[in-house]
Parts: sequence; structure tokens; C-alpha cells
Amino acid sequence: MHFILLAVGLLALIVGPGLWVKAVMARYSIPADRYPRNGGQVARDLLDGLGLHHVGTETTTAGDHYDPIARTVRLSEANYNGRSLTAVTVAAHEVGHAIQDARGFKPLRWRTRLVKWVGPIEKLGAGILMLSPLAAVATRAPVIGLLTLTGGFLTLASGAAVHLLTLPTELDASFGRALPLLARRRLLRPGDERGARRLLTAAALTYVAGSLASLLNIARWWAILRR
Repeated sequence: MHFILLAVGLLALIVGPGLWVKAVMARYSIPADRYPRNGGQVARDLLDGLGLHHVGTETTTAGDHYDPIARTVRLSEANYNGRSLTAVTVAAHEVGHAIQDARGFKPLRWRTRLVKWVGPIEKLGAGILMLSPLAAVATRAPVIGLLTLTGGFLTLASGAAVHLLTLPTELDASFGRALPLLARRRLLRPGDERGARRLLTAAALTYVAGSLASLLNIARWWAILRR
């Protein structure tokens, strides 16, 4: 019974934030014409006001994000062209990442560097996982089991490291950059700051869930290794 309750609790911690963020984003996407300017215009105005004229803005189908390599704020079609509280807040959040990049925010830089390595590391880990069963059948060597576990650990650990660096980056972009910027520029309508805080908190919680999931997977693999 205790195991079932623990499993349900962990599932709620991992899945719950994702469901909540969708609900919060949808809630503050209405009314769709709450602000006179859309998310793309807000992002451009904020960037220009900060002297970040070299940072571009564009739409994307890959989810709202800031690309530190291309130095571009990318917003979904709904947030780029939308004029809701969600669109304005998300635009300010991504501009927050551009500010981090311009000011040399270390967690963002570390994350950017790490992401370059994650792809090859995950491919290596996946390759080990794929080849280990064949090698085990061919050689019947006990060391193959260790190789399998190593491959799994490499895959999981690299993803967990990215999540752990992403969390402070997201929190700073939201509450250290975006909210003060929105307040200083007086971009929010009266009474909307609370909604903006909820939007930014919900967005950060998705990374908390991702970090928990990664750490739980690593703990599971570590338990297997110690057997």
C-alpha cells in the first residue's frame, strides 16, 4: 500500500506540473486581444529598448525559446501574433534569456555548452544499449551487463545535467529578468501581475518535473548497478 501511494505521489509530481502549465497558459490566453501589441512586437520593443538590436525575433513550431547560438527569440505562432497576457508574458520571459546571454549569465552558458555534448553522449549511450544484447549473445561475458548499465547511465545522466542547469536559468529569466522588466516598462494592465507570476511559475515547474524524472531514472539505474 505504501509503495502504491509513493508511486502515485511521484507520478503526480512529474505529470501534475505539465497539466497545470497547460491549464494556466490556456486560461490567460483569453481574451486574445487583451493588449494592443502582440508578443512579437513586445519582444522586439523590449530588445531594442535594452540595446539588443542584434537579437532577432521569429515564429517557430518548436516551442517558445531563446536560441543563444543564433541569438534569436523564437515564439510559437499563437504567442508571436497573439495579444493575450500569455503572449506578452512568454515574450518577456524569452527576452529574459536574451538578457542573460548578453550579460554572461553562467548557468545559461554552461547549459548551452552542455547541450552541444548531450547529443553525442546520448547517441553513444543508445549505441551501447543497442549493441550490448548482441554482444552478450555472442560472447556471454558478464561485463556486457555492465556495459548496458553504463550506456543507460550515460543517456540518463546527460539529460539530467541539462535539466538541472535549465531550472536556475528559467527561474532567473522569469523572476530576475522578465517580471522586473514588465513592471519597469509598465507593460501589464492593472491586476495582471498576479497572472503573469502564475504563468512564469507554471513554466518553471515543468522543468522541476523534468529534473525529478531524470533524477528518479538515475536513482533506478544506480540501484540496479549496486545489485
